[in-house]
This record gives sequence, structure tokens and C-alpha cells, in this order.
Amino acid sequence: MSPLNVAMVSRPLLEAIERVCGETGIPSAQIHEAVGELSRRFTNRREKLDGEYFNHPRFLAAYLRYFLPVNLAKIQTLLDEMPRTAAAGPIRVLDVGSGPGTGALGVLDWWRSHGFSGELSVTAVDQSVAALDQARRIWSCYCRMEAHAKIHLATHRLTTYRENLERRGWHEKISSAMPFDLIIVANSLNEIGVGSRDPITAKTKLLSELLNGLAPHGTLMVIEPALRETSRSLHQVRDRLIEEGNCTVYSPCLHERNCPALEHPDDWCHEERPWEPPPSVRNIDKAVGFIKDALKFSYLLLRKDGKAIVRRQSDVYRVVSELRVMKGEKRAWLCNEQGRIEIGRLDRLASPRNAALDGWRRGAVVQIEKIAHKERQGKISSLGRIDSDVTVGIIREV
Repeated sequence: MSPLNVAMVSRPLLEAIERVCGETGIPSAQIHEAVGELSRRFTNRREKLDGEYFNHPRFLAAYLRYFLPVNLAKIQTLLDEMPRTAAAGPIRVLDVGSGPGTGALGVLDWWRSHGFSGELSVTAVDQSVAALDQARRIWSCYCRMEAHAKIHLATHRLTTYRENLERRGWHEKISSAMPFDLIIVANSLNEIGVGSRDPITAKTKLLSELLNGLAPHGTLMVIEPALRETSRSLHQVRDRLIEEGNCTVYSPCLHERNCPALEHPDDWCHEERPWEPPPSVRNIDKAVGFIKDALKFSYLLLRKDGKAIVRRQSDVYRVVSELRVMKGEKRAWLCNEQGRIEIGRLDRLASPRNAALDGWRRGAVVQIEKIAHKERQGKISSLGRIDSDVTVGIIREV
């Protein structure tokens, strides 16, 4: 079964990024070295990660050339997942902790590729002057390149603000642009509250303030790295926000109960979506020794109107693991309001009715007619079983 959506950033946007990055004059060898160092800081050396890396020219160039296309693809994947708003505009977007315009450029490119002609207004906020300057350069370059497609600076506006997200009152400076139809917080929530006594409260407070500036029909998109530490923090923030009652989860969750992944310290929930890396990313992968063959991230799409990605039912689940091929059977972990449950189907019980299980992927929403729990030695097994006469379906692929 082929994926429903394979994320691809447009060639014009990639060319705009390359042009602006080329203006830095930084040699490829230095960019490759900086990509490796940044990757280590983003993953297993997070103690060396600070908010100043955009102010180092070679790190900023490395981010533009490698990490920006990857993160743009993540954003566009989730834009495809969101409920569609009126395409006539005007649409107002807020990119929080924007860096070099990750959310802003992702929306602009997605807007153009879908043929929308309405007015698009994006506000980008970041503490790095250098990153915001590159965001404006790429935005302008892209708009000039796409002028024939009715992409004009006059109707597609980017406004930037240099602000520290942890200082009081920063959001008051953008109040004139409220409410926003879409607010994006991409890979920046994990940098909030670092070193504080209660980082979860600091992160929750930021998102609560952002929800106050969200239109009734709007979406708050939060993307975080697919790491255990950052993902579990996002799960905790999710639970706090739901307790406050100011929003519900559109996706990925199929319920508003506490996140069951937090019940065990080794569990966390993340996505793995298919994509086609552009040549620029493939070339750096080859030089550095990376393999960026999928988009991995954790996320939340939050709304105020109660909309959900699918109708919630007790027999509908989200696949939250890979489909594991084992000796004589296949297994996966699923999640809904009943919690996380491991499901298995013996190969000898495969049938046309349950054949859809073979196409399960992490993030898919599936429906199972009946799950059996076998009894062994007087105890009910926690492993759910799918029998040959049970109907299995895929409601939403990834």
C-alpha cells in the first residue's frame, strides 16, 4: 500500500533557499561540518544547545541548507492534515520562534502549490536578527520567482519581530494582527523554560497565551523533535492544556484523557512520515553520513472548536508504533481513550477480512471490529488478538 502523502518542498522554494544561502559565501566543507555539529546538539548533546546558534554564520548557513527543507516538509505534511479553511483569505499566520522563517515559508509555499489566491499575512517572531533577516530574504526571493503564479509581496506579506519568547509582554506587540487563523510553534517549545524549576509550566503558559490569540476556527500547530525527552515534555504540556479547558486535540490524539505514554518512563509518541529528500539534502547526507529518509517528529494540532481528525469511537485507534514482523505473527501498539494496547495477529489467522493490518504504519488511524484477549493459566493476557473472522480497516493512512 502506497503512502497517502509524500511530503515534498517545491523546487522554487528550494532554489530560493539555495540562492540566499549561496550569498553567505561559506564553503560546502564548513557547512557539512556545521550540519554534523548542529545535529549532535539537537539530539544527544542538547546541553550544548542554546538560542544563539542562528547568530553564528556557518550554523545559520547549515540550518538553511539542510534542516530548513526538512522542517518545511514537516510543516507542509501537517498543513495537509489540518481541516481546510476558506481559501479566499485573508489568512493570518503567526510563526513563533520562527528562526529563518520555517513556518512562514512552509505556509507560503503550501499556499502557492494549492493554487490559493487570497491574501496571506504572516507574522514571524524570533530573538535572532540574523535568522529573521534570512527569512525576509528567502520570502522576497521566492515571491519574485513566483510572480507569474500571482505570488506578490503586496498580497503576501511577512512582518518580523525580534522578541525573546520568555520575556513578559512580547505577544502584546503583535496584538494588532490577532486573531490568527494558524499559529505555528516549530522546534522551539523545547527551548522554553530550559534551566527553570518548572519547565512544563513555562511551556504550558506560552501555549496558553498563544491560544488566546487564536481565532475560533483556527489551529495551533506544535512540532517538536522525535526524542524521548522533548516528546514526553510535549505530552505533559498537552495534558495541562486540556485540563485548562481552552482547547481540544484535533490530532494526533483520539481522546482528551491524560496521555497514556506518560504511564511508563520509557514510552513516548512520535511520527514517522514518508518524504522525498531534495538533492541538496541527499548530498549533505552522503557527505556527513546521515540517512534522512523519513520525517520524524512529535506534534499537536490544537483547536477551540472541538473538531477532530476522525470521528471518535471505541473501536477506532491510532497506530503508535511500527508494525513489527515477528516469527509467526505481526504486532503493533495502538492508542485511543482506553489507553495504549498491543495488538497481534498470527500469520495463520490472516484473512481477507483482516488483511488491512498488513498496511498499518505509524500514525495511521485504524478500525478493529473486535479484539480478543486470551486466557492463559487463569490470567487474561494484556496482548490483544485479531482473529481470522474480524474485520480490520484503515480509516486514515499516512
